[in-house]
Amino acid sequence: MISQFFVLSQRGDNIVFRDYRGEVAKGSAEIFFRKVKFWKEDGQEEAPPVFNVDGVNYFHVKVVGLLFVATTRVNVSPSLVLELLQRIARVIKDYLGVLSEDSLRKNFVLVYELLDEVIDFGYVQTTSTEVLKSYVFNEPIVVDAARLQPLGPAAIFMQGSKRMPGTAVTKSVVANEPGGRKREEIFVDIIEKISVTFSSSGYILTSEIDGTIQMKSYLTGNPEIRLALNEDLSIGRGGSVYDYRSSSGAGPVILDDCNFHESVRLDSFDMDRTLALVPPDGEFPVMNYRMTQEFKPPFRINCLIEEAGHLKAEVILKVRAEFPSNITANTVVVQMPLPKYTTRASFELEPGVVGQRTDFKEANKKLEWGLKKIVGGSEHTLRAKLTFSQESHANITKEAGPVSMTFTIPMYNASRLQVKYLQIAKKSSSYNPYRWVRYVTQANSYVARI
Repeated sequence: MISQFFVLSQRGDNIVFRDYRGEVAKGSAEIFFRKVKFWKEDGQEEAPPVFNVDGVNYFHVKVVGLLFVATTRVNVSPSLVLELLQRIARVIKDYLGVLSEDSLRKNFVLVYELLDEVIDFGYVQTTSTEVLKSYVFNEPIVVDAARLQPLGPAAIFMQGSKRMPGTAVTKSVVANEPGGRKREEIFVDIIEKISVTFSSSGYILTSEIDGTIQMKSYLTGNPEIRLALNEDLSIGRGGSVYDYRSSSGAGPVILDDCNFHESVRLDSFDMDRTLALVPPDGEFPVMNYRMTQEFKPPFRINCLIEEAGHLKAEVILKVRAEFPSNITANTVVVQMPLPKYTTRASFELEPGVVGQRTDFKEANKKLEWGLKKIVGGSEHTLRAKLTFSQESHANITKEAGPVSMTFTIPMYNASRLQVKYLQIAKKSSSYNPYRWVRYVTQANSYVARI
């Protein structure tokens, strides 16, 4: 049960505000934004997704630069409210095609109508785009996606890939295209977030993949779809023995556990690993899965820090891409906390490199190294000379690190889970809709100890 729902821009402007129960003061959006903007508690730079101020619980998620926020005075499940916020964002995106400040402002009548159907007096009624189509009849005002800054997951697939159509993820599922035509197409995205912890000597201590198969359908008449996965896919470890062949690219794909969307039928899943479903309108997760079987990590990180004279030290960071050379990682950022008494850092990059930046965040004593892209098989090195304000009385390596890394790798997945084919029930012999299957891997928690 929630009391208020609102959407704020990056500047703190109120784009959408809906008060369902009148239990929380009207100035809650301003209180929330000030708290998030200047968060200083628990030694963290960013506010947690859930916090309490003066008896009011604030829940928020960030979606393409917008803050989706819910407030309540009662003790509700945080995971339920956070999931609700994500689903509201997804429903609005399904209707508007593009989720941005501009599209929300132009379609505010439609957005408020959706909010009144999704939540009634603070209680959730439905978050299904399919169900909402029976109640919401306003047509969206289409916003040109080309003018928008690419912030969302859609941008991942548009970087350096000529195979992806530009309008792939920015069409409304309810609005017809100009001339009343509707392009028959379906998108399947395999998105994986990986967590890896390396020891100081480079061994993998923990590794995990959280994955989801997302689907977005623009097919008229909702035909049945059959989605085939790897034939050697098995679910449940059936023991704690690792199959080390799998880390080198051989062996079966073993998922620890998974769950499916309610529209998925599993009649033949045990026999031939095929999922049958009639896709509902809008974007939805066909399958969520988790995997802790050992896999080949996409990057290797080597870090060395040692004293280099009185009140000086040198850091050498090496990042090696372990994936094929026809794949490119984007928006790579490497961070490393430095000793608290570090006053200055000067950087030295490899000669002739482009698209790299370095920074020393003096406020929280962090080294930051950004790489616009990394081609598979390549290695990059950064040297940093540090100046200290006092002598170190302990081992310098214990006062620095660990090294963390964030990245996005389009058309690559570490688990080797694949969509073998995507079969659509034919209405006629000439019916042949477009099918798009895309892969992306992102870092969830990628950490190397030093």
